[in-house]
Amino acid sequence: MSHTDDATPTGHAARTLSEEDRQKLKKQDSRLVSSFQALQLEKNAKKHWDLFYKRNETRFFKDRHWTTREFFELVGSADETRTLLEVGCGVGNLIYPLIEEGMNFFVYACDLSPRAVDFVKSNEKYDETKMKAFQCDITSEDIFTVIPDNSVDIVTLIFVLSAIHPDNFVVTLSNIFKILKSGGLLLLRDYGLFDMAQLRFKPGNKISDNFYMRQDGTRSYFFSEECLKDLLVQCGFEVIENSYVQRKTINLKEDIDADRVFIQGKYRKPPVEQA
Repeated sequence: MSHTDDATPTGHAARTLSEEDRQKLKKQDSRLVSSFQALQLEKNAKKHWDLFYKRNETRFFKDRHWTTREFFELVGSADETRTLLEVGCGVGNLIYPLIEEGMNFFVYACDLSPRAVDFVKSNEKYDETKMKAFQCDITSEDIFTVIPDNSVDIVTLIFVLSAIHPDNFVVTLSNIFKILKSGGLLLLRDYGLFDMAQLRFKPGNKISDNFYMRQDGTRSYFFSEECLKDLLVQCGFEVIENSYVQRKTINLKEDIDADRVFIQGKYRKPPVEQA
């Protein structure tokens, strides 16, 4: 089984659920987020992320030095300047490591939170000749006022789609599809179904199937391979890679030894055939 809407999910290729896990998932259904509260969370999504960055500033996320290892497509020729868009850039934990490694990109970086964008711009490495950071709601048409259609080589979507309401998955991916050049790539990593973080949610945090509210008002969705693949195909992408990634989180200080389940994919906007 792959979906928690089944009465007795057993897990998937990356995680077999124990009886304890299954009981945790069942218990989450005993008290759901109210419809009113769910609407307020959507209405105030920008506010909650801005408060998140006000509290944590640049300290919460670690720099993502792993991206070129997982996505070799980010390593290009020094002779060719490509265009990269990072959706949900946060404080720059992906783009600045890429710049440090000498990757030849012009970078667009956008985030829902104005405060996060300010942190990107205040970084000493911010160079307007090589990048443009701006506030944007990717679920709207805002992005097209800054970036024209068919103009970006690579879009990264790293732990971002999960923070968006499922009703807006298709419009988000469709906007990204429009922005990409013919043959352009979308590189994605996000939370996988039955990840440790999903199992840890208590009653009162579940909004709908696989969609949850965190204590700070931000939200998280947990994707199955099938769900993500179907969404990308629906939006016109070719699926190059779409699979679960298993990792182990170990923190000896806090006595944490947890199995993580992420989902990672590479998707292409089909090239236009030359006449």
